[in-house]
Amino acid sequence: MLKGLIGRKLGMTHIYDENGRMVPVTVVELGPCHVVQVRTPEKDGYYAAQIGYEPMKTQRVNKPMRGVFQKAELDKPLRHLKEFEIVDGQAASGQEVRAEHVFSEGETVKVTGVSKGKGFAGVVRRYGFAGGPMTHGSMTHRRPLSSGATGPQRVFKGKRSPGRMGGDQVTTRNLTIVKILADTNRVLIKGAVPGGRGSIVYVQKQ
Repeated sequence: MLKGLIGRKLGMTHIYDENGRMVPVTVVELGPCHVVQVRTPEKDGYYAAQIGYEPMKTQRVNKPMRGVFQKAELDKPLRHLKEFEIVDGQAASGQEVRAEHVFSEGETVKVTGVSKGKGFAGVVRRYGFAGGPMTHGSMTHRRPLSSGATGPQRVFKGKRSPGRMGGDQVTTRNLTIVKILADTNRVLIKGAVPGGRGSIVYVQKQ
């Protein structure tokens, strides 16, 4: 079966385990996804499946992609597409894949998403710089100060400076699937996953 699925982060809550301990969990709507194309070693050199998630209007898709969805015999085009490796068994175009087909409770996964954007930030917030004295006449409270030595007469690449913070692709590993709610296509993952509420995430086996 596939190595992962596409889903949408719905938010965080908590549940209680059999010992009465509170467990923080992230609720992810995982699928249902549909196989759009299958990559084979004979044609593509590797074995994988391109899956799609979330139906959309046909008129929003260009003609080449419309043909791809028609070939897979799907009723509607799918908004989000991603390839996942096929690790066990086979996949066929048009096949529906749900969370319970790929994952099991207690399984360890990694989740990839786009972190929350935090806008333009200074070095104290962005990199944890200590900053300068707040009193005694100091005029350098939160400035980055020196950008380097005068010898090279340039700023080296990678210099930590103020700039846009967040909005990066982030992968969180070693997360555990606590519960799979098959009737609502939702999974409860222990801990936090990248992104804000409503953002797209990719859940994969480790």
